[in-house]
Amino acid sequence: MKARPVRTEASPGLFKRAALSAAPMLIIGSLIYAAFFVKAEVTIDAIPQPAIERRDNFYGLAVPQDGVIWAAGSYGKVVRSDDNGKTWQIQKTPVAVHLQSIAAWDALHAVAVGNQGRILVTEDGGAHWAEAESPRSEVANKLVKVRTYPEGVAWAVGEMGAVLKSTDHGRSWSRALPEQDQAWNDVFFVGANGWLVGEFGRIQRSLDGGQTWAQVESPSGSSLMSVAFRDAEHGLAVGLSGTVLSSTDGGASWTVVPPLTREHLNHVRWDGQAWHAVGDKGVQISQRGTQWQSARLVDKDLSWRTQAEPVGEQLLLAGANLARLDQGALQIFGRP
Repeated sequence: MKARPVRTEASPGLFKRAALSAAPMLIIGSLIYAAFFVKAEVTIDAIPQPAIERRDNFYGLAVPQDGVIWAAGSYGKVVRSDDNGKTWQIQKTPVAVHLQSIAAWDALHAVAVGNQGRILVTEDGGAHWAEAESPRSEVANKLVKVRTYPEGVAWAVGEMGAVLKSTDHGRSWSRALPEQDQAWNDVFFVGANGWLVGEFGRIQRSLDGGQTWAQVESPSGSSLMSVAFRDAEHGLAVGLSGTVLSSTDGGASWTVVPPLTREHLNHVRWDGQAWHAVGDKGVQISQRGTQWQSARLVDKDLSWRTQAEPVGEQLLLAGANLARLDQGALQIFGRP
């Protein structure tokens, strides 16, 4: 008689004990898997960059029409306001070098120049800035000033005798004078009459729209930083150590104005009624009629200034910061 097979059944308690003993290993395994294969996604809300920050320096201003203002400065920064400086928008540029000057033909077309001979142009109000090709020196190339004139004409000056001209809203440039070991700091035109000022008090003028230039005797050896004419005959040039030169014959000759300050003067303009120049340590000199005066723009403000432009009843200031002077009160943009 054959033996019957014995049927064995696992006890429910055996499965329970096995599951309990395996649980720690399953937990450890899942943690290891998560550590290597599961990546946590962290959501960080983007912090909007303010258009103007405390660290910004702005060297140039352009006010092509009422309400529209451009400012250009350190590390390729360009900002624009369409409401006379109440609000500002940052504009993206393709460079990170300091932009020394900006000028505009209208609300759409503008040009900025700066270190390394870089020239930027826009044809859509600054929505897009593009770099323009320009003649370069093998020695030094910083461009320090650009000015715009009708029919798309622009002039830019800088190191190594750079005097550049454009006739197509800044898209292309050519040399107007040969390269030389001396910097020009400003250029200004009234019609066909033009003037250059630069290092060591040097002055040149043109009577044919910049086709030819002639050296003019200067009564000062101090570097001249800015020049402006209120008409074809009457002009001022200002510069280092408070230098002020005056001309009443179209720049053929110049006389020294008795010193009003020892601070460097960086920009001069005619506002339709009086001459004004600004410079280091917040200084401003003014002339109304035959009377000259020197004072600080604002008491206790020692900011250096590179340009001042009237905007309505206010004065917009570039330099150590971007600021607005309104009835004696100074507002520095980007400051609480």
